[in-house]
Amino acid sequence: MLTVAQTAIRGISRGIVDSMTDPATARPRPIRYNTASRHVVPPKKRSIGRRLGLAAILVCLTGLAGAVAAAAALWQIGRTPREWAAELQRPAFRDQPALGGIARLAEHWLTRADRLAPMRAALLPGSLGASADRSGDIPDGRLRLVSSLDELSVAAAGAEPGDVIQLQPGLYHFSGTAIHFSGTGTAARPIIVRAARLGDAVIESDGPEALKVTGPFWRFENLSLRGVCAEHTRCEHAFHVVAGATGTVIRNNLLADFNAHIKINAEDGLFPDGGAIEGNTLLDTAPRNTAEPIVSVDLVAASDWAIRGNIIADFVRGPGYGGGPTYGGYVKGEGKGNVIERNLVVCEWKLRNVPGEKVGLSLGGGGTGIAYRREGGASGFEQIGGVIRDNLVAFCSDDGIYVNRSARSVIDHNTLLDTAGIDVRFVESSATVTRNIVDGAIRQRDGGMLRAKDNDSPFLLGLYVGMHPQRGLYRDPASLDLAWRTAPASVAETESRADLCGQRRGGEARPGSFEDFAGCLAGQ
Repeated sequence: MLTVAQTAIRGISRGIVDSMTDPATARPRPIRYNTASRHVVPPKKRSIGRRLGLAAILVCLTGLAGAVAAAAALWQIGRTPREWAAELQRPAFRDQPALGGIARLAEHWLTRADRLAPMRAALLPGSLGASADRSGDIPDGRLRLVSSLDELSVAAAGAEPGDVIQLQPGLYHFSGTAIHFSGTGTAARPIIVRAARLGDAVIESDGPEALKVTGPFWRFENLSLRGVCAEHTRCEHAFHVVAGATGTVIRNNLLADFNAHIKINAEDGLFPDGGAIEGNTLLDTAPRNTAEPIVSVDLVAASDWAIRGNIIADFVRGPGYGGGPTYGGYVKGEGKGNVIERNLVVCEWKLRNVPGEKVGLSLGGGGTGIAYRREGGASGFEQIGGVIRDNLVAFCSDDGIYVNRSARSVIDHNTLLDTAGIDVRFVESSATVTRNIVDGAIRQRDGGMLRAKDNDSPFLLGLYVGMHPQRGLYRDPASLDLAWRTAPASVAETESRADLCGQRRGGEARPGSFEDFAGCLAGQ
C-alpha cells in the first residue's frame, strides 16, 4: 500500500516540475541575464500567500495520498478497529515507554469508534435459556427419589431404560471423582436425571468434572451446577459427555463458573453423536483465572448435535493468564452436521472491560490436534456441513461468528451486534452467508471461500469513524432493547422455521435472527 502513496506523491512532484519547464521543449526554462552587469536576473517573486497556498496544497495532497493508502491497506487486511485495539493491548506495545502512551491513545480511539458502551447489564429475554417455569412435569417411568450425591451415584449405576432419578430439594456439595452415568437408555425410553423444578437442587462442584456421561440416551434437566474451586484451573466441566453417550440431552439447566461448562469428545474410539443442548443458561460470575481453554460449549469430534435455545454469557478470562481467545461455543475436530441455532450469546454481559479476545460462536474454533480429530485429520476439515442460524450474538471483542477450516458451512439469519462480524478463514473453509444483520465486517481471509447474499452489513472503513448503521435499526441496542426503530426490508425466504423468538417465517422474512423481538420477551 506504500506504493499507492508513493505513486501519488510522485505524481504531485511531477506536476510541480512540469510547471517549471517549457511545454514545447520539456526543457527547463531559459535563465535570463542582464547583459550589462552579467548578473542573473531573478525570477519574478511570488507572493508569500501564493507560496503558502502551494505548500498547503502539497501537504493536503500528500496527506490525502497517505490517507488513501492507509484506507486501502485497512480494506485489504480486513481487520476491524476493535481487533487493532486488542493488538495494542499486548505487552509488546504496553511495556515500551516510547510506544506505551501512543498505543493507549490509539487503542482508546479505536475502541471508542467501534464498541458500544452499555450503561448497565442488559436485560436478557425470558423466552431463552433456563427457567423454573419450563421445568415440566415428572415424566412417566419408575421414579427414584435421591437426597444425596451418594444415592445419586448408586441410582445411576443401577438405572434401567425409562427410569426417572429425581434429586430432592437441597444443596449438594461435590468433590473428587465425577459421578458416572454409564447405563443404557433407549431413544424411546431415556434415563432421566432431574430436579422437580429448576433451583430446587443445587450442586456445588469442587472437582475437575461433576457429571460424566458414557452411556447412551441419558437426559438431564432442571439442575443447577456451580463451580466453587478456589483455583479456577481445577473446575473444568459441569457435564463431560464422552464415548458411547449417543443421544444425550441436556436441557433447562443453570451452569455457572466452569472453564468448559459442557465438554463433548471421543473416548476409547467411540463418539457421542446425536445429542442436544437445549434451553440452558451457561455463564461465569467472575473472570476465569486460568490459561485452560474457556469455552462454554466445547464439542470435539462428535456429529449431529443440536445446540439451541441457550443463553451463554460472560465467558471471560482473567487478565495476565494467556491461553488464547475465549468462546461462547464451538464445534470442531472433524464432526459433521452440527447445528447451532436460536441461542443468545453475550460475550460481555456483567463482566466488562477485561482485556482479551472473546469470540461468540465458531465452526472450527482454534483448531484441533490431529490425535483428537474424528478421522485423524484425513478429511483436512474441522467441520463439514455445520450450521449457525437464528442466533443473537452481542458485545464481543472479536468475531461474532468464526469459520475455521470448515467446509459447506451455512451462516443464516443471525444478528450480530457490537462484534467484529463474520470471518471465514483458510482455504479449507467454504460458507454460504445469507440474510444476516451484521454490526461488523463480513470477510474471507487466507483463501476462505465466501458466498454472501441478502446481508445487512456496514462499510468496513466506516467503522473507523464510528459509523454503525445497523445499530440504528433498534430502539436501544446497548441495553438489548431490540424493538425496531427502523425495520429492514424483508427478503425472500427459502425455508419455513421458527426464528429466535419462536415466530415462524413465511415466504418473506426480515434479515437477522428475529421478525419481532417482542416475542423473545415473553416471561421476562
